[in-house]
Amino acid sequence: MKTDFRTFKDFARYLEQVGELHRVTVEVDPYLEITEIARRAIRERKQAIWFERVKGSRYPLVINAFASDLRCELALQRHPARLGEELIRFIGDMTPPSPRRMLHHRGFMRRLLATPVRSVRSGRGREVRETPDLDSLPVLTCWPEDGGRFITLPQVVTYDPLSGKRNMGMYRMHVFDRETTGMHWQIQKGGGFHFFQAEKLGQPFPLAVALGTDPALLFATIAALPENIDEAMFAGFLRGSRMEFMRGATIPIDVPAHAEFILEGVVHPGERRLEGPFGDHFGHYSHAAEFPVFHIQTLTHRRDPVYPATVVGIPPMEDKFLGDATQNILGPLVRLIHAEITDMWAYYEAGFHNLLVVAVDQRYAKESMKTALGLMGMSQLSLTKCIVLVSQGVNVRNFDEVAREIRDHFDPHFDFVMIPRVPLDTLDFTSHTMNLGSKMILDATRKTRPDRPETRRKVRGLGARALRALRNLDRRIVDASFAHDTMLLVKVRGEGMPVVRKLIARAELQGVAIVAAVSEDVDIRERENYLWGVFTRFDCERDVCFTGQRLIGISPVYTGVMGIDATWKRGYPKALSMPDDVVARVDQRWESYWQP
Repeated sequence: MKTDFRTFKDFARYLEQVGELHRVTVEVDPYLEITEIARRAIRERKQAIWFERVKGSRYPLVINAFASDLRCELALQRHPARLGEELIRFIGDMTPPSPRRMLHHRGFMRRLLATPVRSVRSGRGREVRETPDLDSLPVLTCWPEDGGRFITLPQVVTYDPLSGKRNMGMYRMHVFDRETTGMHWQIQKGGGFHFFQAEKLGQPFPLAVALGTDPALLFATIAALPENIDEAMFAGFLRGSRMEFMRGATIPIDVPAHAEFILEGVVHPGERRLEGPFGDHFGHYSHAAEFPVFHIQTLTHRRDPVYPATVVGIPPMEDKFLGDATQNILGPLVRLIHAEITDMWAYYEAGFHNLLVVAVDQRYAKESMKTALGLMGMSQLSLTKCIVLVSQGVNVRNFDEVAREIRDHFDPHFDFVMIPRVPLDTLDFTSHTMNLGSKMILDATRKTRPDRPETRRKVRGLGARALRALRNLDRRIVDASFAHDTMLLVKVRGEGMPVVRKLIARAELQGVAIVAAVSEDVDIRERENYLWGVFTRFDCERDVCFTGQRLIGISPVYTGVMGIDATWKRGYPKALSMPDDVVARVDQRWESYWQP
């Protein structure tokens, strides 16, 4: 097995050697067609794709390079979970350090010695220098109502103008013209923090965008590292050899030496432009909004570059595998701050930020709630909307197990906390206010206090006949399904909250833990789809209710069944879908794409 991919193209060729990449020789259109091919290929578990002929461009394009667990493992040369466990084990064993312990971890020590970045005079990313012309690149239009073409796999290199510390992040780039793009710095992003400082100083902000680096640097770029941790150094640890950076050709900062393409330029203080809409990883279009503008001064690339791309949308998409890999690596590190956490998992079906399950070895009453509140203040975890707490030993990655813990150990009177008017992911549209919304915590840990008997709801009579009877209760109910022995899903025509309130008040449903209403476009019998449909479409403060709700002083008290109105509301952006003519064209050409 190859141990060091110096470039993105090295990795792509390696995937081809091991049968994990397929070359498409027929011409394809970057307008929608590539998206439909890539989306369908993931669902059919096909290889990564190298498009040799992309309409309007002289460069080939590679997509789905990381769209499987195996390809992520090949990129990192080991299972991502092994890296995370080795890291936490090393830190534990080296406290305090000793020569014997260092010898025992000599392989890991070699990785640590590879973290310093090496400066080189030049690299493959500067073999060719051109006047910037983004029209020459095979930039995708991913979805029909996108605001235009978007660079979807950029690695943006910035430096804090005060401290000089480096950050690498991935933010979509709306192409405005040949040499100008948007810079979608979402809330809680390192590059945005750096620009914040530059804008306060009133000075132009130089930055570089690398398109196509070795896999280790890409994984480090998307990882939710703590602020001020250098992604390039972390990439050296992941790869086991030092990353190489060179001085920019036209800007006074260092850039990845061996990228396929490098865009160099500046963002000016005070300049904003309407960016978007864009079909994002929540499966909906994010609304257009004002964002900073990136002016490209020069474009360099290797002599024979390949353009990297990805597509996001209704899960599963490629970000599922990238996100799961990075949380496998970094998840164990949370134990350094919260020793009581035994496991943690963010669900890709909910766009990662919308549903986090945390297993806690609870040492005193409500320690788990303290843990959840702490996580909601940590770096990227601060954008989490819903945290479910379970006890040690529960498989946090198995939603069947998690739901049963909610059924048996969640009492809203004691175990529900709603936090209104707090920062939220920029892409979350449910509160109708960008970057602002509400969050909730469900404590489903097993209780040990004698005055807190377990809830242990028992549900009877929710078979096929009972579900058919539910549809007769309200003409707006189109269909109903009972999932995980605890969650009643109802497909609703129109407004969902009246239906939810009616259902959670019924005596025969008091053993149900959660009643969730979804819109007609959600498949309530397909887990991936209904987890997406529920957890991306409700605001905690406005769309959650309980059978009983009252105030004691100024504190709300909840009892009974939890109701969630996850239906599509007026003002929400559309869910993503591909036009029928594009689907038909890909249907017709499908076999030609996969010819050897």
